[in-house]
Amino acid sequence: MDLNLRKAIVTNIASNDQEQLEATIVDAIQQGEEKMLPGLGVLFELIWNQSDEENRQEMIDSLEQGVKQASSQE
Repeated sequence: MDLNLRKAIVTNIASNDQEQLEATIVDAIQQGEEKMLPGLGVLFELIWNQSDEENRQEMIDSLEQGVKQASSQE
């Protein structure tokens, strides 16, 4: 059986509006379940692919700060 996870996730959210997309992201983060990580990864991939170089750099900067903050709390 060939399961294309990316396609399944995109198909699942294809008709969602901005509010629904935000709720999906917030819910996945708040639940903190490992099974939600692939979906968040696909959403991040979609965001990354639609972003210009400046926005990508902002994401990298935010990610770096988030990693530093998360690692200092351990």
